Amino acid sequence: MKTLKVKDIKGNLNEEVKLCGWVRNYRKASSKLRFVIFRDGSGELQCVAFKPDMGEENFEKVKQLTIETSLEIIGIPRKHPKFDDKFEFHLKDINIINSAIDYPIGKKEHGPDFLLSQRHLWLRSRKQNAIMKIRHTVYFAICEYLNNNGFYRFDSPILTPNASEGTTTLFKVPYFDLGSAFLSQSGQLYLEAGIMSLGRVYDFGPVFRAEKSKTRKHLTEFWMMDAEAAFVEYEENMQIQEELIRFVICTVIEKNKLELELLERDVEKLKKADSPFVRMTHKEVIDLLKSKGVDIDYNDDFGAPEEEKITENSDVPIFVEKWPKEIKSFYMKRDPENPDLVLGADLIAPEEFGEIIGGSQREDNYDILHNRIKSEGYDLKDYQWFLDLRKYGSVPHSGFGVGFERLVQWMSGIRHIREVIPFPRMINRINP
Repeated sequence: MKTLKVKDIKGNLNEEVKLCGWVRNYRKASSKLRFVIFRDGSGELQCVAFKPDMGEENFEKVKQLTIETSLEIIGIPRKHPKFDDKFEFHLKDINIINSAIDYPIGKKEHGPDFLLSQRHLWLRSRKQNAIMKIRHTVYFAICEYLNNNGFYRFDSPILTPNASEGTTTLFKVPYFDLGSAFLSQSGQLYLEAGIMSLGRVYDFGPVFRAEKSKTRKHLTEFWMMDAEAAFVEYEENMQIQEELIRFVICTVIEKNKLELELLERDVEKLKKADSPFVRMTHKEVIDLLKSKGVDIDYNDDFGAPEEEKITENSDVPIFVEKWPKEIKSFYMKRDPENPDLVLGADLIAPEEFGEIIGGSQREDNYDILHNRIKSEGYDLKDYQWFLDLRKYGSVPHSGFGVGFERLVQWMSGIRHIREVIPFPRMINRINP
């Protein structure tokens, strides 16, 4: 007898097979008929338990089922009598592996704090299952695009001796007899070493920011994809970012039809976003915000409310480029046409999902970068290896970082970032 996954039963109709999984739900139709919603991670299936087909002994086992009981089921998959594209499973026998008694997440509405405390169980819900599948698709779509465009996976360390994104959001940890180390804020600096060997590289892993923020878009531990490329300058850098995001959009639409439907995601809005992205300078955006009544100055950064206003009339993401040097990182190259600006751009997603990418051309001149590190007040000893990259065979290069959870939020239409990572870490939560 074959053991199958739900997703594979279409090719085994009218054969007796075995499935392994859990009870999503069940209902009693009559004394001789019950329906069980079965799930196994790959999909869900309605099972028909009819006493005359199963026999009294096997039917009694069905009557013992509870929500989230684990079990093996034996039966025959058949076409659904009412829907051409659906199937149902006619039970012959079941084997209960572990009964779930008093499962804490019921059919009633639960508050977010309760559900987060039960995150290890909440992940089993249909909605959370769909989000995790979209997350999976987004991850592999990013990797596929990069792998097909000459980028090599290059893993950067999580424990670092210095900051990459400013010292105020570092997590300090003791490091043997060497003093303190810090949890990585970004792999970017190390990737710049990688490009001098491999040309184009990316990493994909957790990063940590000690921001005391409670917004729906912030996590303490989250995932980033950072990419760097030698001999790629400012314009090509943005072109790569746009191609990447449009590839992700198309892949999610193609591979996650069922999940998007379950989440009630407006797929037409995603399809519209697969068009040439808009570009605006930071100054143009400030002018736009001022025209909308926002109290903001020309040297200000944007928060969530400003980001939402930037894209409120746009179907596509908007690159905000040419930022004032004072509000961007020390490693960004200055605009040769205006040294008060940097050759950097943030990509703002539509539908109020905010910034999903930050990128720039990097400063490749040793003396300029040396002076910037010094003026920022950083210890030059911590960055000497980074300066060495400009000392021995420096080349023009650029890079960008994708906020993975932010991108998954946008693709899935989920408003709060805590739902798009398996176990969210926030300033007020570290369990489970």
